[in-house]
Amino acid sequence: IGSHPKFLSLSSGLMAGGNQSSVFEFLLWGLSEQPEQQHRLFLVFLWMYLVTVAGNLLIILAIGTDMHLHTPMYFFLANLSCADILFTSTTVPKALVNIQTQNRSISYVECLTQLYFFLTFGDMDIFLLTTMAYDHYVAICHPLHYAMVMSRRCCFILVTACWTLTNLVAMTHTFLIFRLSFCSKKIIPDFFCDLGPLMKVSCSDTQVNELVLLFLGGAVILIPFGLILVSYIGIVSAILRVPSAQGRYKDFSTCGSQLAVVALFFGTVITDMAAVVMYTVVTPLLNPFIYSLRNKDIQGALGRLLRGKVSFSCGQ
Repeated sequence: IGSHPKFLSLSSGLMAGGNQSSVFEFLLWGLSEQPEQQHRLFLVFLWMYLVTVAGNLLIILAIGTDMHLHTPMYFFLANLSCADILFTSTTVPKALVNIQTQNRSISYVECLTQLYFFLTFGDMDIFLLTTMAYDHYVAICHPLHYAMVMSRRCCFILVTACWTLTNLVAMTHTFLIFRLSFCSKKIIPDFFCDLGPLMKVSCSDTQVNELVLLFLGGAVILIPFGLILVSYIGIVSAILRVPSAQGRYKDFSTCGSQLAVVALFFGTVITDMAAVVMYTVVTPLLNPFIYSLRNKDIQGALGRLLRGKVSFSCGQ
């Protein structure tokens, strides 16, 4: 990419180390170099972004306005929808502006800010999916203790812990990137600022960043995935012990939506471009549809919301 004639002139005049100035900029490589594809990419990304925001916003409004959905499960789902809106809003609007204006630049401060919020809201998805798996585990495996274990206080503590952990992880990675210098090569081979591409274009020693990414990033993925796996092993075991076929079907149906979201999210957390688009754009787009299509409570709440039969109330 660095030898591409189109970008040779844009890659000159960078500082050779130390702190970056306020005028320092990166260039985002984007999704395609074909001019005839830019218009189609803009329309596709715009449509997906609008549907993502609208779909997740409807989920939040449906849960917030329907007293029947003021339960821990839907409280976590509303937080997940909120995180999805913020997650996709971190990257897609900037990509849309770059496609429309044919200007690939992003300032140093804007890039690090985008990185921080991308990591925060991306990790928030992982932690919330883990929390929702635990909620399902308690509901199915320990139904008599559910109200006591998943109290309102416990739900707020769990969500607060999720937001705190994600911010700490994001701050750690962003601070380590801030310590790096960027010299002669500043073209980021992606459509947004992410850890891997930023480390590739740095002229500093990135060994510390890579080790932290390996251990901290690995822990953020593997520990929640292990907890989700353990939760669903317990859930499936408990469901299989249910004597009636109707009861087993109902329990499987209850957790089927989240299993689909978990499989979609963790199945796409890999490094190639197609997967990046999947978990930054497609997963937040599909989440509200997966939950609403498989959940009669959400369908009923959406119907009442669209018909104007809503009742605003605080509490779960």
